[in-house]
Amino acid sequence: MSRTWRRNLPLLLMFVPVILFFVVFKYVPIGGAIIAFKKYNLMEGVLHSPWVGMDNFRMLFSTPTTLEIIRNTLMLSLLSIVVGFPFPIVLAILLNEVGRMWFKRIVQTLVYLPHFFSWIIVSGIIVTVFSQQNGLVNGIWESLTGQSYPFLYREGSWLSIFVGSGVWKEAGFSAIIYLAALSGIDPTLYEAAEMDGASRWRQMWHVTLPGLRVTIVLMLILSLGRVMEVGFDQVYMLQNSSVSDISEVISTYIYKVGLMGSQFSLTAAIGLFESLVGLVLVLGANAVAKKFGSGLW
Repeated sequence: MSRTWRRNLPLLLMFVPVILFFVVFKYVPIGGAIIAFKKYNLMEGVLHSPWVGMDNFRMLFSTPTTLEIIRNTLMLSLLSIVVGFPFPIVLAILLNEVGRMWFKRIVQTLVYLPHFFSWIIVSGIIVTVFSQQNGLVNGIWESLTGQSYPFLYREGSWLSIFVGSGVWKEAGFSAIIYLAALSGIDPTLYEAAEMDGASRWRQMWHVTLPGLRVTIVLMLILSLGRVMEVGFDQVYMLQNSSVSDISEVISTYIYKVGLMGSQFSLTAAIGLFESLVGLVLVLGANAVAKKFGSGLW
């Protein structure tokens, strides 16, 4: 045992900063969740603020605004998963089928690049492209129909832009995980399928997708765990008063009411609710996946 410990000591020492990061920034802040059950104020602090029990939760779920932002959060998140989840898989499979390396590198660079842009830059591009006054899309639309269209101020088109921008920004980078999984598929399986007369489409269906099944299930479980988390940056930069009925989500509510309105206990309560829903969804998805032999643990 001591010999194994000494041999692995350098690796364990390299792992220490990771452990410290999670302890300091992930686990220690969990203690602050108790303010969800208190009437928190800055003068008395976390420990000395008076307890109010479940009053914050009762206040939250007795107001129509809370139910609306929960509905919006679920709607936007589920739309992003349903529409955006298959894109990295398809992109990875298509890139894996490309034979010319120079073309593959160019495409990979182009689809990976948006991930490294902040949502400030991405939202600026989107607003410029879809602007009603002088946007590129509206210029084409106006030349075809004779009038402009407020893409960013109508709920249906705003939803499409929101989901599409998320796919454009993250699909390429997410495909890296699936490309790594594809590299682990035994090449002899393709050779055997080709000898049996299987076309490229049949090989993808019967060899590639089964080889990606475990990775797909893992990523889906992780995605369901974040179903109550709609990125603050994306929503906040793209929302406006015309679409506030569908764009106000938990993260923007916490910012406006909690930080700007100093109602820390109220927003801590909805944040705790958000985390509990995510935990339940992860456990449920994993339980279903285990029945098919692809559970996370």
